[in-house]
Amino acid sequence: MKSFFAALLITLSLSGCAGYRIGDVKPHYLAGVRTIAIPTFRNETYQPRVEVLLTNTVIKQLQQDGTFRITTEDKADAVLRGTVRGVARTPVRSVRGNVLATTEFNLTVGVRYSLIGRNGQPIVGPADVGGSTSFFVGSDVATDQRQALPLATEDLAVRLASQLSEGW
Repeated sequence: MKSFFAALLITLSLSGCAGYRIGDVKPHYLAGVRTIAIPTFRNETYQPRVEVLLTNTVIKQLQQDGTFRITTEDKADAVLRGTVRGVARTPVRSVRGNVLATTEFNLTVGVRYSLIGRNGQPIVGPADVGGSTSFFVGSDVATDQRQALPLATEDLAVRLASQLSEGW
């Protein structure tokens, strides 16, 4: 009788974990996608070489996430195609006494992406994702923006990886 209650107590205490799964938790429409190819994104902006920086950052983030393996296009279950749609800076804070001089900017990067299956049909997208960061102005605004760009692309890559691996 004592062993029956012990077994019942163990069974009831473990029943709270019945809905949990071990491993990745991909959306149902990505269940068959295990490997992704990521060719270099297209660039529709005047910012030079931002597409290479963004593609490498997205690859690193997806590798860190671990939900998908990155491979070549001929071996991939799906291909992630992206287009850099905009790189913009907007003033956030101005100099006291001179509203025309800015001391801090927000830098935003926008990408439109699609996840294309082996059959050529889109699995996800086209969808938009963005990343942003802020930076303070020193003596050269262009240099400061160039130094802040990797932070904005990293923010974008985290959001894109989250949208792909978690579905939101």
